[in-house]
Amino acid sequence: MTASPLLQVNGLTVQLSGRPVLQELSFTIQPGEKLAVIGASGSGKTTLIKALAGQCFSSGTIHFQNGTTPRIAVIAQQHQFRNLSDLSSFYYQQRFNSNDSEDAQTVMEALEETRAVASAIAEILTLLGIGQICDTRLIQLSNGEHKRFQLAKALLQNAEWLLLDNPYTGLDITARQMLNTILDDLSQRGIQYLLVTSPSDVPASVTQVTELSGGKLGVMLSRQDHVLARPVIKPSFLPGDTFIASCKTIPPAYTYPDFSVAIRMVNTSVVYHGRTILDTINWEVKKGECWSVSGHNGSGKSTLLSLVNGDNPQAFANEIYLFDKRKGSGESIWDIKQRIGYVSPELHHYFDATATAFEVVASGLFDTIGLFRQLSQQQRSITNQWLALLDITALGQKSFRQLSNGQQRLVLLARALVKNPPLLILDEPCQGLDSDLSARFIALVDTICVEMQKTLIYVSHYKEEIPSCVTRSLELAQGRVAA
Repeated sequence: MTASPLLQVNGLTVQLSGRPVLQELSFTIQPGEKLAVIGASGSGKTTLIKALAGQCFSSGTIHFQNGTTPRIAVIAQQHQFRNLSDLSSFYYQQRFNSNDSEDAQTVMEALEETRAVASAIAEILTLLGIGQICDTRLIQLSNGEHKRFQLAKALLQNAEWLLLDNPYTGLDITARQMLNTILDDLSQRGIQYLLVTSPSDVPASVTQVTELSGGKLGVMLSRQDHVLARPVIKPSFLPGDTFIASCKTIPPAYTYPDFSVAIRMVNTSVVYHGRTILDTINWEVKKGECWSVSGHNGSGKSTLLSLVNGDNPQAFANEIYLFDKRKGSGESIWDIKQRIGYVSPELHHYFDATATAFEVVASGLFDTIGLFRQLSQQQRSITNQWLALLDITALGQKSFRQLSNGQQRLVLLARALVKNPPLLILDEPCQGLDSDLSARFIALVDTICVEMQKTLIYVSHYKEEIPSCVTRSLELAQGRVAA
């Protein structure tokens, strides 16, 4: 007797704001099969995950094996959790404020809510390699640590199906390899999963790969055929002379005093509740230098950047110089932020999703998480010029939440550039971008930094994403500068 399909989908259709996102999708997953869905940014992959999990309205049919509804866990791109008052009202800088961060559960407290026995929790923590962060507050986890926490919680809740939305986003090389091993192991244990991912991150236990494009699924390929058929992605856009000339004609929003050294840290350390995050960091970034900052998940990269960007109050307890001045010598947080263009996963996560793309870009003029004041005619003109330069004018009046993850990243890049600041800090800026958009993004950053002589701090777990203008590097390991 033939076993019934694990999952059968027929005519799945989803519309968002009157726009068709998924159109008549039909596919079947048989026992022993694992499906990976790839596709360009904005193709509807996240919507597919939400539809299968029953998190958005859809038409068509979704049938799991034997007509029952299994225990489903969604591993989302953007982590969500609630504070100790059972609210989700965290704010952007809260992760770096040691007092306010107390309003979040620890990893162990959150996992104990699953009612799993202590031995099971210990086993899962060991399996996922996160035993060392069991007493860490959820809000203080790095992207990669939080991804593994989500997996731990799902496994302790005895999930029968895992729906993974770009689970490799934000993971370092070791963590990506670990996730591959974990998914292969879960497959052996009989746990089913479906993931949407990039073409380069397809675990060995996947049996079939299909591409979502234009709201429809393409041909089902075996994993082996997918690997053989993967094309070399070339960017559809390379900045030319017109782009360079346009960059140079957009006026800076402010007058920036000259400086020799953008960043200098002297024996800088950060400790939270006895846990050392950064340990005796000495680092100097001169004007016009382009640096990469690397390190495993949880090595202290985001905390390091928060000391520069004005988001971490522990900066004032350290000897840190920004733009030739000792931090804490009279400047306000806005004086610092005014000279910096910033993109990070945390900024993306906490941004006001109700704002339009135009308002998001314009908010960069004032370094606010949303636009709360009237723009002058010149400010409106500058905002429109950067939208045009990055070819996202058509997105201007759409709300941020309506945009795909990749479109949101381009909008946040425009926000970082809109002041034309002397220092750019780009923390994992290509997270969620497909290969083509990533190549375009990198080319834009490279051209802007070279032609406009920007100082750049660039963080990425993927070496191929680092712009060629980067010639210096800082590597962190356990909060220290790696030898």
